[in-house]
Amino acid sequence: MLSSIFAATFAFGASVVAQSSSSVVCVAGQCLQGYSNTTLGATLSASGISTEVLLLPGQYTSTTNPELLHELLTSSSAKLSPSTGFGNSSAGSSVSLPLNIALQPGLAIYPQAFYSGQGSYSSLPTSPVGNTSIPFTASSFALSGNVWVAVSAGSNSRVILWNSVPDVSQLPASASGSLSLLNLQSSTCSPACSGNGICSASGTCQCSSGFTGSSCESCSSGFFGPECQACPSGCTSCDDGISGTGRCLVPVVSNLPSSCNCINGECGANGQCTCIGGWTSASNGTQCAACAAGFFLDTSGNCEICQLGCQQCADGTGDCISCASGFTQDGNDRTKCDALPQTTSNGTACPDGSYGAGSTCAICSPLCTTCTGPNSNNCVVCGPATYKFNGSCVTTNTGGVCSGSNLIANNNKHECDTCGPKCTTCQISNFNAASTVNQAQCTGCLPGFVLSQGECVTSCPSGTFLSPQDNLTCTACSSSCTSCVGSATNCLTCANNLLASNGQCVNSCPSNMFSSSGACISCHPDCATCSGASFSQCTSCNKALPVLTSGRCLATCSQNQYFDTTSSTCQSCDSSCASCSGAGPNSCLACSSSSQVLRGGACTSANCTSGTSVVPGLGACLSELVVSSPSGTSSGAVPSGLSTPTIITTQRLQWWEILLMALGCAFIFVTFLYCWRRRARKQRAKDTAAFASAKALHKQSWRWRLARFGEKLFGHNRSPRPESESVALWKLRTAEEARHHKEMEKLIGAQEYSCTGSSRSPSPLPSLHPYKRRGSHDYSDAHRLSAGSMYSQVTGMVRSGPEPRQPVKSNPLTSRFSTTTFGSSVPKKPNVLKRQPTPSKSLSAAEQYAASVRQSPEPGSDWITPSNTGGSHNPFRNKQAMLS
Repeated sequence: MLSSIFAATFAFGASVVAQSSSSVVCVAGQCLQGYSNTTLGATLSASGISTEVLLLPGQYTSTTNPELLHELLTSSSAKLSPSTGFGNSSAGSSVSLPLNIALQPGLAIYPQAFYSGQGSYSSLPTSPVGNTSIPFTASSFALSGNVWVAVSAGSNSRVILWNSVPDVSQLPASASGSLSLLNLQSSTCSPACSGNGICSASGTCQCSSGFTGSSCESCSSGFFGPECQACPSGCTSCDDGISGTGRCLVPVVSNLPSSCNCINGECGANGQCTCIGGWTSASNGTQCAACAAGFFLDTSGNCEICQLGCQQCADGTGDCISCASGFTQDGNDRTKCDALPQTTSNGTACPDGSYGAGSTCAICSPLCTTCTGPNSNNCVVCGPATYKFNGSCVTTNTGGVCSGSNLIANNNKHECDTCGPKCTTCQISNFNAASTVNQAQCTGCLPGFVLSQGECVTSCPSGTFLSPQDNLTCTACSSSCTSCVGSATNCLTCANNLLASNGQCVNSCPSNMFSSSGACISCHPDCATCSGASFSQCTSCNKALPVLTSGRCLATCSQNQYFDTTSSTCQSCDSSCASCSGAGPNSCLACSSSSQVLRGGACTSANCTSGTSVVPGLGACLSELVVSSPSGTSSGAVPSGLSTPTIITTQRLQWWEILLMALGCAFIFVTFLYCWRRRARKQRAKDTAAFASAKALHKQSWRWRLARFGEKLFGHNRSPRPESESVALWKLRTAEEARHHKEMEKLIGAQEYSCTGSSRSPSPLPSLHPYKRRGSHDYSDAHRLSAGSMYSQVTGMVRSGPEPRQPVKSNPLTSRFSTTTFGSSVPKKPNVLKRQPTPSKSLSAAEQYAASVRQSPEPGSDWITPSNTGGSHNPFRNKQAMLS
């Protein structure tokens, strides 16, 4: 089997060694040009680029350097030509990034060191290779990831290789010599497969024919023994299982009654069922499932005939339900029907053996004891040696079988009765008039039943075996066996506390068997010795599966261990070894350090040349895979475009990257808007403060500054909120009105009107307006410009009646002259912020007036001393002037 699986792999006789040619060999990050025979990997090319590169195993992306490799990988016309064992694509396939160059699960071997020459590849086998081996010759070989190979090297030593070997000559002495392949499997199965299965690259166990289970540890149904061979032909079931003997338990039965919807009958070729005596079809349609007329179902499950003269009787008891014509129910025995006495026409009783024929009695047929007529069909009780069957009296053979039927003669009932449950035929040895029906012995059974001691049973009882001659009769075993199979001496269990082993009775079981229930049972085929039938009950292992772990026999230790044949245990490798064949630093099969290579079984510094390093997974420097250049050309020369790295990222953005970018832009926009509005508010506050300072709206004395500093220091700011734009405009409007009033006052001059009478003559008192404080504004309603009445202005005559008083407005008039304010449609706010002097509440109006006239006049103003008040009741008409 192994030879057929790996024939293509090791056929090196006709191998064609590739001629050395100038080439570029690359791994991700470095390339080297020279002359190489290496054929491991895949060749990458592109139209418009004259140079081709050999890609060694590894992963290549759109950012892979050097420049030449990057240019080839990102070219839209890049083509890939994989070598033997690499990729499933055909030569010239297109390249999609990221690109993984990897050996398919299996083994590739090369006739020269450093993976040179024409290689051959074989995938993982699909079934266990068994205990055979095949020799092969190789100078280097490559293993795919998670694959191990078992080889024998030299003097029957068994070595497990986990890594690619660039030079077989550098293996340790224990692994040198002629090589033979023993096994090749994946290491991805957990738990490991048994010896009857092989681990596939998908991590599942593939079983040999007949085996089943997650680890291929047991036999499928219908298979038995260590090799899980099929049960013998002619058996529906046998003693199967990996520890079974294969003996037939249920033979193959043709024409089973169930195959034609039948129970107590035999199926014919036409699908019809022929019932055995006493049976007929049931009301539900099942054939041969109910007792026929004149029969009843007894306690043994057989249809037994009713008593003579009873036409129908009850199941179980046999009590007669109805009697046939000429019979009457027996008064003492309910199972019987008594024949009516025969009489002549005049009432005379006829003796036995005669019947009434008119006025006289006539003789019955010689076959009848009693009758109702002259023929044998008229018998009521048949004569000696004859029995009633279908209304006639029939004779029997020497076995008591009624003529023309398979029924047995019943001397008690004088009828032909049935043989017994499931019996198709029966007989009574040395039958005579004294024989009873219970002496009948079955000689034939329905299909599916066997004959044991004259009865039809489903299987042979203990101590007997089914005779292979007729597959019907159960035969007794020999005295040394308590159970046997096939023959009387082929023991399954033995007497006298002996153990049955392979049909023989022995005192103890052989080494590859264990005792159970008086028999020696074979161990699982994985085990050399065992304590039970399971594959996890091994006590020692064979050479194919030498590693005993937790009751299981496995093919290998872990990767960083080796199997010590002296102690039959797994031992750790030296720390410098990734895998090994023995103890110490000189037994390495692969190196654990990426800067070391294997030299004679020891891991030494690689000392790679041309600026290269050890290629991961290959165990060799990149410079070792490129042979020396011809004379005149420096070895490992780097052509133009190999050394300059270029990184170009063309990877498409993922959805979450686009989402993050959108959220970032939104955050920046919101931050910018917040900062812009904050700056605008600060600028507005600054402009408001400048306006307030220019208009002297706030007197910022040293006390005010000290209070503001305290509020900032202790975090409590009682300063009013910044004025709104409407308040600022209102202030501008009031200031403009103040200027308007001042201009009007200059036009009017110092003219004052008297409040007495209707003459409205000028007041003798001087005007108080010139004495207002410079720069102050009076916005009270009292300081409104008043003029003469409309009557005086029109007629030129003084009004004779008192001047009507005008209502006082609370809000200042909207300016009609300034273009800097809002129109009258804009509502005005009360002058809540105007600071006006508060007159003392303790002074009377006269005192206030006196205080006001004592003020010094402003320079340049004229002061006229009033001589009288003009007879006014209230000389203080200009209240606003006095208050200011």
